[in-house]
Amino acid sequence: MKYQTKGVCATSIDVELNDGIIESVSFTGGCNGNLQGISKLVKGMNAKEAIDKLKGTTCGFKSTSCPDQLANALAAMIGE
Repeated sequence: MKYQTKGVCATSIDVELNDGIIESVSFTGGCNGNLQGISKLVKGMNAKEAIDKLKGTTCGFKSTSCPDQLANALAAMIGE
């Protein structure tokens, strides 16, 4: 699934799930090193667990962040 982000530097997130488990995450744009790290950390994680950990994370003065947008993408994929 390609998720169009809102309010962050990354413009989109490509997410692949298999039975609720995160297979891969790839961000377009944003802070490359940090987002590669996040992608590696969540690989193999249950989507619900990742949502619980990432939801509500902010970036500076913004009310959202790339991790928060990933949580939104995952929630949309699993119907939460």
